[in-house]
Amino acid sequence: MDRRIDGSRVVLGVCGGIAAYKIAGLTSTLVQHGATVDVIMTAEAERFVGALTFSSLTARPVYTSLWDAPERIPHIRLVREAQVILVAPATANTIAKLAHGIADDLLTTALLAARIPVIVAPAMNSAMYEHPATVENLALLRARGYEIVEPERGFLAERESGIGRLAPEERLFEALANALARGETFRGERVTITAGPTREAFDPIRFVSNASTGATGIALAREAALRGAEVTLLLGPTHLEPPAGVRTLRFTTAEQLYDLALAHAVGSDVVIATAAVADWRPHERSETKLKKSDDDLHVRMVRNPDVLAALGERKGATFLVGFAAETDDHEAHAREKLARKHLDAIVVNDVRDERGFGPGENTLALLWPGDGRRELGTAGKTMLAARLLDAITELRRTR
Repeated sequence: MDRRIDGSRVVLGVCGGIAAYKIAGLTSTLVQHGATVDVIMTAEAERFVGALTFSSLTARPVYTSLWDAPERIPHIRLVREAQVILVAPATANTIAKLAHGIADDLLTTALLAARIPVIVAPAMNSAMYEHPATVENLALLRARGYEIVEPERGFLAERESGIGRLAPEERLFEALANALARGETFRGERVTITAGPTREAFDPIRFVSNASTGATGIALAREAALRGAEVTLLLGPTHLEPPAGVRTLRFTTAEQLYDLALAHAVGSDVVIATAAVADWRPHERSETKLKKSDDDLHVRMVRNPDVLAALGERKGATFLVGFAAETDDHEAHAREKLARKHLDAIVVNDVRDERGFGPGENTLALLWPGDGRRELGTAGKTMLAARLLDAITELRRTR
């Protein structure tokens, strides 16, 4: 019996494709390994396999409509009680709905309400799978953190060969088991993440800041919460929304972040400091807007408190990870910061020409004392967050 599966709660979302019958075998395997399985079927799925098949295998009701036991609000209850959702076979229609937030049946409504890992296993004709709309929709789901179990090449229902055949049961089982194991890596631990820029005002409408949007820290907060952590996100001014269900405290200035960090980060099990903190602030702030004149404007700047250094001095048993956004001699500067600020690890990236800022891709490397180094590669912020937390988990285990 697989310990990753035993005792788990799994939701299977079955869509209307010929491969729906294969999910009956997966359901049986999960039950035999100790999982409690709830099945949600779309109306189209019932044309391929009966609900009685799944209820017999799970010894539980099968849900096919928003109006099944409406007093229990199944689209909320099912995803709140479960630890992971697998949608298989995932049709082009359901993938498109999920990508664009359409919730017009029980499955899509439950998926929209889910704050747990979601795995999507597409199965369809190769022409549909390779259509630009499906390609873009799957890319959008990946960027949001959904795991996609790619289909295989083989004989399709239309009596032709190509890409689109549902991944075999072994791959689906392993994806579920890994998601369940990953969801336990930070269970019961306190994780504090700082994210976003600071703004240092010198009059009511003008300030000194930087190009950070907080996208990396937001992705890390979401991923840490999915892995079972009690997450506190300290978030600077940004147009991006924090993850749903994550405790978020806002700051504007470096001094405000300093106070929040000492109050909420000290004593955490893990602290990841991604915030782009201004090193200086204006010595004086005008209470009224400074009027334009023919004279040059001279603003005296003074040092801000060093948030990361303060956390390093007080870290105790906390695993403290910093970020180094560099434009030259990247790793040399990062390793100096790693030692000087008493960090357990540091993430370094090249920010020349504002690369790496915003919700797009970034390229990161993780460094730790003793010349330790791991390339996290180039990817979207969601994928990099998962890779970084994987690396932190391994580092903490070796310590």
